Amino acid sequence: MTVMIPCISLSVFLLYSLLHTIVSADISPGSTLQASNPSTNWTSPNNTFSLSFIAVGSNNPPLFAAAISYSGIPVWKAGGEAAVADSNSAFQFLSNGNLRLVNGSGSIVWESGTADLGITTASLDDSGNFALRNNSVTIWSSFDHPTDTILPTQNFTVEKTLRSGFFSFNLLSSGNLTLTWNNSIIYWNHGLNSTIEVNLTSPSLTFQSIGILSLNDPALSATVIVAYSSDYGEGRDVFRFVRLDSDGNLRIFSSTRGNGISDERWAAVLDQCQVFGWCGNMGICSYNDSKPICGCPSENFEFRDPNDSRKGCRRKMEIEDCPGNSTMLQMDHTLLLTYPPEIASQAFTIAFSPCRSNCLTGLSCLASTSLADGSGFCYLKLSDFVSGYQFPTIPSTSFIKVCGTAIPNSSPFSQNLKNSTASKIHVWVVAAILVGSLMGLVLLEVGIWWLCYRYRAKFGGFSAQYTLLDYASGVPVHFSYKELRNSTQGFKDKLGAGGFGAVYRGTLSNRTVVAVKQLEQIEHGEQQFRMEVATISISADTARKKFSLWAYKEFEKGNVERIVDKRLAKNDVNMEQVMRVIQVSFWCIQEQPSQRPMMGKVVHMLEGIMAIEKPPAPKTMTEGSVSGAALSTCAGSTSTPYSSSSFQDLRVSSSVRGRNIMRSPSLL
Repeated sequence: MTVMIPCISLSVFLLYSLLHTIVSADISPGSTLQASNPSTNWTSPNNTFSLSFIAVGSNNPPLFAAAISYSGIPVWKAGGEAAVADSNSAFQFLSNGNLRLVNGSGSIVWESGTADLGITTASLDDSGNFALRNNSVTIWSSFDHPTDTILPTQNFTVEKTLRSGFFSFNLLSSGNLTLTWNNSIIYWNHGLNSTIEVNLTSPSLTFQSIGILSLNDPALSATVIVAYSSDYGEGRDVFRFVRLDSDGNLRIFSSTRGNGISDERWAAVLDQCQVFGWCGNMGICSYNDSKPICGCPSENFEFRDPNDSRKGCRRKMEIEDCPGNSTMLQMDHTLLLTYPPEIASQAFTIAFSPCRSNCLTGLSCLASTSLADGSGFCYLKLSDFVSGYQFPTIPSTSFIKVCGTAIPNSSPFSQNLKNSTASKIHVWVVAAILVGSLMGLVLLEVGIWWLCYRYRAKFGGFSAQYTLLDYASGVPVHFSYKELRNSTQGFKDKLGAGGFGAVYRGTLSNRTVVAVKQLEQIEHGEQQFRMEVATISISADTARKKFSLWAYKEFEKGNVERIVDKRLAKNDVNMEQVMRVIQVSFWCIQEQPSQRPMMGKVVHMLEGIMAIEKPPAPKTMTEGSVSGAALSTCAGSTSTPYSSSSFQDLRVSSSVRGRNIMRSPSLL
């Protein structure tokens, strides 16, 4: 009886807890959230997600949206980004089963359209899905009506769309993933591998919580991986999601619960300026150091919104209102794109100058682009929407019609092209100086070795086996007994004695001080010697890897000045460039060769053309490694041996007089 009472009490407690959890997850018809009371919300059972009103934008008076959030990060908005309401608005779960967002005046901003479908309850589960149910049957869910985000376990199919501003993301029936501007211009199209030749029946896109975006279809023999998050599989309390941002790029983000901050882990479009229309009508996308910016073509233009350069530019004086003559503004290394795109009658094979003059004399022509890629094409821009991309490697020159004399930009934007070119030249100058310095050091070391080799008799005349390459490689080098006897001056300076023999002080021809152990018991002594050599090699490898881990921890803390040369902190340097170099360095020492970037990608990251994802932490030890460590470089290059200490341990058995024996560098 004394045993049954606690068991019954425990069962009642568990039943009560279960019922309490179910009740807290269910939302009854007639429930309402008020924007004027932001503390009220509907939460998931473990409080991971909550549905409440959040402030959007910086409007005055403020505007609000009903949104599902994870630690303050919105992952779904009722009606999307356009459905915003005033401070007196309400989000209602009506008794007829309809969800409705209304303004303070009572006007409907958005509704789910689920009235009179027998809906009896609503709930927000721990995956972030808000569902309306008729008993256990789901009638409507936020997962089936996504706005701009895909969450783990959410099934994204062909009929669904992510939207953000003018941009949208879709999965086509062919399995292709597309990013589109204004429902018309596809600027990113990711297809299946060319080796996959199947007709898909019902493709779906899923995102795993460990950070893998993949495509599934019954016709596929295996899941097709679209992208890996750069931190996939790491961390236990990490929440990851896919979002279409307002800049038109699709990204994978990760966030730690409670901090409200999300970090980018993958981006579909690496070059932001290749997102069509990102800078708006008559806006020109360029790079200021490492970040994409939007600017106007010249001083003949002004921003449509001084507070938002992405809304494009407009002429200060329209062409039809121009009191004088029009001229053509020339923009080198610039490509202009239009909407609608040019048709065949607007493309000509003509030279540079006629491409300019034909547009100037054409009444409906606003701009033109002459390609310098060998095709000889000239495109006349007759559309109202024109957007540009300016970069030193673009093989085209564009012309824009302006009223009066073309006035070049006096703002920093006009210097972007020059700065980018100068930065590119600077990178190559630094690279040339480094290569020249390394070659000079190699020649200096060869010269020193040659001098030592010429006067080797002074140190006992070491044999040809003891070469510079042998010594520098860090592998065991062989000496004869005579060479070791000369280096120790006949075993004159005894340092001490161990269990297997005496230790003598010696000096090599390069003036390296060594300790030579004379083994007394050859069988056990040599075995012990080899074990110590292996141990010392592992210790050297561990020391180098611990340094990499220390540097990474300092990098995460933001203590850049502790990692780099102290002289950099005293000079006027661009710390953003320093951070790029450090991040690239950590990518180049990754354990797996597949994770190291190719040299072309390294140059792009150093020049700021390509965004740099946060590198993973270096591994602290390579399993199974018992040999000397080697510093890994970028993919496609060779490894550099780890230099041994200047004080080394040489051991020789007294029973091997006159024969060549093995010397191995180690630390004492």
